[in-house]
Amino acid sequence: MSEKNRIVLAYSGGLDTSVAIPYLKERTGKDVVAVSLDVGQGGERLQTIKKRALACGAVESYIVDARDEFASEYCMPALKANAMYEGVYPLVSAISRPLITKHLVRAAHQFGADTIAHGCTGKGNDQVRFEVSIMSIDPTIKAISPIRDLGLMRDVEIAYAKEHDLPIEQTEKSPYSIDQNVWGRAIETGYLEDPWNGPTKDVYSYTDDPAFPPVEDEVTIDFEKGIPVRIDGKEVTPLQAIEEMNQRAGAQGIGRVDLIEDRLVGIKSRELYEAPGAVALITAHQELENCCLEREQHRIKRDIDKRWGELVYDAQWFSPAVRSLNAFIEETQEYVSGRIRMVMHGGRAVVTGRRSDTSLYDYRLATYESGDSFDQDASNGFIEIYGLPDRVAAARDVRFGRGVEVPDQTVE
Repeated sequence: MSEKNRIVLAYSGGLDTSVAIPYLKERTGKDVVAVSLDVGQGGERLQTIKKRALACGAVESYIVDARDEFASEYCMPALKANAMYEGVYPLVSAISRPLITKHLVRAAHQFGADTIAHGCTGKGNDQVRFEVSIMSIDPTIKAISPIRDLGLMRDVEIAYAKEHDLPIEQTEKSPYSIDQNVWGRAIETGYLEDPWNGPTKDVYSYTDDPAFPPVEDEVTIDFEKGIPVRIDGKEVTPLQAIEEMNQRAGAQGIGRVDLIEDRLVGIKSRELYEAPGAVALITAHQELENCCLEREQHRIKRDIDKRWGELVYDAQWFSPAVRSLNAFIEETQEYVSGRIRMVMHGGRAVVTGRRSDTSLYDYRLATYESGDSFDQDASNGFIEIYGLPDRVAAARDVRFGRGVEVPDQTVE
């Protein structure tokens, strides 16, 4: 088959991408290869999605169980970077798009296609993430979006699906747009587009109501070089760690986010997220870093973490900048090993204990009790040297009449 007759489509199994299969064939004359990944989103089995893709007219259906790959190679770097866009969003969708794109490009090479299609609109971040990732991996491949480029709107899709008897069950009014994977869940549109409207109970799936929590849940998490390896003493893979913390933190209502978010395309949007496992694990990881990172290294890393989150949100996963930041972050994790004890209850994850053989916390230096090894006499000289620039600057201010004014105190 000539590459000119094939398009690889990122296929979810829903209305948009199911209609896109015959629509792309009609509009472009090219056969469509459907590519579907399991990144822990739940829902339908991959085999069911494969059958639907073929029934909608795909010439091939390429399916991948990418859960372990996603957890190990995408979620763990996000954990090491404590990635929280705008301080609260754990990059649920942003870290899955580079993985999906990698498999789309692999399928394009395997099936001889020169074009990749995705189901994104022209207003969101994901169109940028997919297409920048495609050009970063193989700049010779073209990218198109049926919804954005071919004017494939929802009412048109529904009519088209009925006309062509496609195996799609879809109502005209779907209240929300949802994207989910093992790292979390993103909810937007519909009723939520008015930022005054509070989220209703039906919005949430990964988390229970934090106002009515079960009994508090105490958990211990062991990390090795920044990666969780044991929970309550039981060995876990990265995927198992995320799944268990999703279940346990989710039961306590942890990880709900309601945010007016600055999108990459310049639009402010109202976004809801659920990421119980991600939030709980990042909370534990940050506290272990508090113990194990040297002060200046830790200060720099907090800045790097923020930039890493912004860059990955902004479709730069494969960029030279992120590769360089990854090198710094990875080096910082060399001593981030130890155990964190955390209590989860009523929407909060609170660290109550830390233990690490690589910790820089020294009890003999920190204690105010007998056995204190800190030389307090050394502080006099330290303060003299540390305060010297301020002393010199203050003397100049006084000389030029700009010293700090101290109000007179009237004693009665």
